Amino acid sequence: MENETLFTKIRDGEIPSKKLYQDELCFSILDINPINKGHALVISAKPYKNIGECPEETLCHMITIAKRIESRMRDALKCNGSNIIINNDPASGQEVPHLHIHVVPRYSGDGKTVVSRKESYADGEMDKMQETLKI
Repeated sequence: MENETLFTKIRDGEIPSKKLYQDELCFSILDINPINKGHALVISAKPYKNIGECPEETLCHMITIAKRIESRMRDALKCNGSNIIINNDPASGQEVPHLHIHVVPRYSGDGKTVVSRKESYADGEMDKMQETLKI
């Protein structure tokens, strides 16, 4: 039996939502607490906890749907840009343990921020990090 999440309840129609898209791999809804109006979520149909658990085929499809929604936002909402965000696990701010992509319409001068404070590397530290993270 799959894990039940807020999003599986929305997927199954147990909780009402404003769906923008649905297929066998994912669905999209309007976020009920938007950063800007039109903020959408693209949610995996199966409740993968994070990006690491999600099959590449599903993840690629979700990104494709996010791209289509973002394009529709630009046309319909006349937004000047967007944020495409995946919060991966609670340490990153993920509130529902079910993989989802935020697609946020952005407007010049909207005063919204989703960027954290930035850090600097000490001398040589960036080279060490590159070696640590190379794949």
